[in-house]
Amino acid sequence: MQTLKRIDHPGYTILQMDRGKVNALNAAMVTELREAFRVLESDPSVRGVILAGKPHYFSAGLDLIELIGYDPQQISDFFEAFGALYVQLARFPKPLISAITGHSPAGGCVLAIACDNRYMAEGDAYTIGLNEVAVNIQISQNLIEAYAFWMGEGLASRYLLEGKLLSGPEALSAGLVDALVPLEGVLERAETQMQLYLKADPEIWANTKKKVRKAWLDRLDPDASLSLKEAAALWWKPEIRRKMEAYVQSFSNKKNT
Repeated sequence: MQTLKRIDHPGYTILQMDRGKVNALNAAMVTELREAFRVLESDPSVRGVILAGKPHYFSAGLDLIELIGYDPQQISDFFEAFGALYVQLARFPKPLISAITGHSPAGGCVLAIACDNRYMAEGDAYTIGLNEVAVNIQISQNLIEAYAFWMGEGLASRYLLEGKLLSGPEALSAGLVDALVPLEGVLERAETQMQLYLKADPEIWANTKKKVRKAWLDRLDPDASLSLKEAAALWWKPEIRRKMEAYVQSFSNKKNT
């Protein structure tokens, strides 16, 4: 794997995202994540998975610098693959915990909200949230359902329409994360929770997870073709394209200074 590291422990696996400094999501990384979780789900020796980031970044979200160069077919394929990854994670039957080791906006938050627990690094600099509106990306109904599942429909609605990124304390208060932990202790806290889950009978645990998520999962569109086509079409809207290109340019300038 080029963008992931797999670390196996008795009964569970840590899957660490490892692409550059900020774990920005591109087509290759999404492909590797989908295949890794397919393998982990089918491996009976793996009873649970911790999805982890790197110090200061869980994932900075979509790699707009790369995606802005995709042609129409490539961007359509990317949105389809990323949507399928989210559904795959939401339906993952085993314990799945995110160790949020820093920033987790937009696409990073998408990965986190599919998990059963989210433990986030404390610190004023770190934020999390589905801020797609603020960065001119169309959010899907599937993601809205997940946000509402964790935070309630009213709060989710307000934050989504604002394109708001939440600080750690705000995310904790809203129910988006389970606990704030010093950066160096985030992974350990996730492992402690995993050990608790591993004490349960795996079939009973999986059945209970399925029942707990039933209302959410019943509303999932496994294909989500309409939302994905909508997102891909809006990607090429001239005024949105100009804003994205300006954002990418400003970000590139910061990297070069």
